[in-house]
Amino acid sequence: MNTRLAVLALATAALAACEPNPSVTGPAAALQAARAADVSAAVSDPGAVYTLTNQVGGNAVAVFARGADGRLTAAGTVSTGGTGTGASLGSQSAVTLSDDGRWLFAVNAGSNDVSVFSVSPGGGLALASRTASGGTLPISLTVHGNVLYVLNAGGTGNISGLALGTSGALTAIAGATRPLSGANVGPAQVSFSPDGRRLVVTEKNTNQLDVYAVDANGVASGPTTTASAGGTPFGFSFGHRNELFVSEATGSASSYELDATGSVSLVSGAVLTHQGAPCWAVVTNDGRIGFTGNGAGSVSAFAIAPDGAIGLVDANGGTALIGAGINDIALSHNSRYLYVLQTGGAQAIHAFRVQADGHLTALGPIAGLPNGTRGLAAF
Repeated sequence: MNTRLAVLALATAALAACEPNPSVTGPAAALQAARAADVSAAVSDPGAVYTLTNQVGGNAVAVFARGADGRLTAAGTVSTGGTGTGASLGSQSAVTLSDDGRWLFAVNAGSNDVSVFSVSPGGGLALASRTASGGTLPISLTVHGNVLYVLNAGGTGNISGLALGTSGALTAIAGATRPLSGANVGPAQVSFSPDGRRLVVTEKNTNQLDVYAVDANGVASGPTTTASAGGTPFGFSFGHRNELFVSEATGSASSYELDATGSVSLVSGAVLTHQGAPCWAVVTNDGRIGFTGNGAGSVSAFAIAPDGAIGLVDANGGTALIGAGINDIALSHNSRYLYVLQTGGAQAIHAFRVQADGHLTALGPIAGLPNGTRGLAAF
């Protein structure tokens, strides 16, 4: 019993650290060899970055125009028509974009629904629809083709599938609401595999990865579960194949391979970041670099080998130091820029240019967000 209580206490502390905490620790950095010249020096196309204000009195998407140099300019807010919680969602992908950037999807965790926006060529938004999430407390979204899945954390929790129409309307898919592995599992993220044939959910309280099969009609079945290599699996991202890169809030990241049968095999287990509370994770389009956003206020870069094995780019894990708590990260669609949502101290988004070896060049923050802001998506 004492051992179990100690494990639970460690997991609780890790989750708390995913919220603002100004402390960042680690020895001096030691660089790994650079793979190549800085490909990000090439001129980039402009785009946009989005986050949720998540306010109880009315949720909205804050829009930031991204210049060709990666820097951001505030471009206003657009109401979702729903409400937020004004507090942590404990998740990744509360706001997400379709692969082609034409649609933006946002959770309304306070009103238990999902908003869909059409995205203009300049990154502006127009509300297209608002639809019940199929559960309570929606916290994470994923889309593949015309199928959207919502992760609902309220009650016993579930995932629920919705079909996206040509006008942006969502329709519940019959038989596409599935339970998690149990009650009170503390889900953090749902995401499609690159081929759209599987869904993965991380469970923080049970230290498990759930895998669902998805048929041609978008109907999920399962889950089957795999034990996480590290404590408190949280955010994750796929490489360009089916390699899976997972952040673990107790202080590490792990990589896995998801095979054609839906089985999850460990590649690199619980590689320490040496930074506090790695809770969010993204992978570059070429699958060679993964980043964890660490709640204590830093970003760790990992080199990802062709077989999916991971290793820190900087020995101390402190590839970028924000200096206060952060709450999400996102890559631009071309992987040239990384954006970090700061919610400890200043409420701001920090921009970085991604170097070929995984190092980051700071481009500066943009502030002015309200307390309670959560979620981050970029194009």
